[in-house]
Amino acid sequence: MLRSLYIRNVVLIDKLDLDFEQGLSVLTGETGAGKSILLDSLGLVLGNRAETSLIRCGEDKLSVTAVFDNQEANLKLQKLLSENELDGGDEIVIKRTLDKSGKGKIFVNDQPISLKILKEIGILLVEVHGQFDNHGLLNQANHRGILDAWGQYQLLSDKTAVAWNEYYQAKSIRTKAEEELLKARDEEENLRHWIKELEKINPIAGEEAELISRRQEMMNSEKIVESLNLAYQYINNSSDVASAIRHAQTAIDRANRYVNGKFANIYDALDRALVEICDVSDCIENASADINFSSDEQENIASRLFALKDLARKHGVNVDELAYTLEEFKQRLANIELGEDYINQLRKNEQEKRLAYLEVAGELHVARTDAANKLDEQIMKELPPLKMEKAKFQTQIEKLPESSWSEVGFDSVNFTVSTNPNSPQGALGKIASGGELARFMLALKVNLAKSSQVGTMIFDEVDAGIGGATAQAVGERLCKLGTDVQVLVVTHSPQVAAQGRQHYKVEKSTINNITTTAVYELKTDLRREEIARMLAGAKITPEARAAANALLDSY
Repeated sequence: MLRSLYIRNVVLIDKLDLDFEQGLSVLTGETGAGKSILLDSLGLVLGNRAETSLIRCGEDKLSVTAVFDNQEANLKLQKLLSENELDGGDEIVIKRTLDKSGKGKIFVNDQPISLKILKEIGILLVEVHGQFDNHGLLNQANHRGILDAWGQYQLLSDKTAVAWNEYYQAKSIRTKAEEELLKARDEEENLRHWIKELEKINPIAGEEAELISRRQEMMNSEKIVESLNLAYQYINNSSDVASAIRHAQTAIDRANRYVNGKFANIYDALDRALVEICDVSDCIENASADINFSSDEQENIASRLFALKDLARKHGVNVDELAYTLEEFKQRLANIELGEDYINQLRKNEQEKRLAYLEVAGELHVARTDAANKLDEQIMKELPPLKMEKAKFQTQIEKLPESSWSEVGFDSVNFTVSTNPNSPQGALGKIASGGELARFMLALKVNLAKSSQVGTMIFDEVDAGIGGATAQAVGERLCKLGTDVQVLVVTHSPQVAAQGRQHYKVEKSTINNITTTAVYELKTDLRREEIARMLAGAKITPEARAAANALLDSY
């Protein structure tokens, strides 16, 4: 709820500090005293357009600050604050400034925010009836959510959302699979050609490096053989290494005879060296024999490397990935051949999910219809005392086309009215006049208050064109509404004003050619005088004071 409002330099207001309480608060005053300025100021911190013409004459800038209780029950508000990393705390302090150059600043709990976010916050804090025709009850887009909150079938709404998400997901998977199958069929001929082409060359992962190495070897085969032959000569012709090792073994063997085999380890090492030298000689000889000088093989290797790289460029992959590409093409071709069976399975699953959604959405439709009938009945009871006995309120529920189904079901909900017998039902804002609209809103809000998360409601001109018993009925309903939410009402009706828990008077005065609007909270005698003025006019009579006392005493 709105706890405090601080206004500086807005039109005729130089400085104004107001505190508000729960329940019904009324604002009264002469026509032109500045009640609209007060609402305009509040509108600034709720996201209304700020114009430099609002800055008080002679001042450089204006500022408006509003303090609201941060109600944890308002889940939408808490989510919005969290999403924008705004500190909630126990209260929400909104401050907005504007200077003559048109530059303004907006803060929520000392954190700067955009006008867009301010508007979103404002909608969740306050409803102002008669000014914001695109918000609240006048916007059909909100009617379904309002009815659902009033009907209290959240579990059924949640089940519908789950069923919709499952159906939507199944439908999306089927659609994507069909698109992929259609695309695959378009390229089926290409797939078969590509597979044939790749199978012919039969790419092997890792063979590019092997072919490059083999080609390098063949290109340098003469140098390789020359080096191997030289190594062979060193081993076999340089003083005969093998013969030298054998002679060394003979000498060691002779020495061992005198020391009882003490040098056997040396003899064994020489024996191993002799074996290794012989093996090395054989390896060099075999390696030399294996070197292939075939120009045909070189040409074949070069040709295969070229073909592999050409295919790799064609399919946008590396040479080593060609083998995997071939398998991928084969799998895609197999999917085409088996695709229709798979699609049929997806269609069957989608149909099952669709039927499940229709079942639970149908249950939600029944619940909505039942809630709508009850809501219509209750609102119709409110209309006769509000001097609208010929009016009719009706909640219309229609099934949407399948393209508009969603997680909230398949219903369109629209609050409609007719103000005269046999007149067609129409939208609230288009059929009802200003005064009628305010009373329709009042009748609705009295019934919807407990399901609304908004903490403050403001009614402007709710009593336009009425008086006597009708005005008394309006006041009673505003007072009743005030038991659930904070209600601020601008009124010219003494019957309404007398029922307020708080009473503020808006008054304009001119001193030294400077006009100023002030707002005072009225208590006891001053309040009686204001009610008497509203009853009698400019000249307050004893009879008016007596009538004012009677009104105040009756509430």
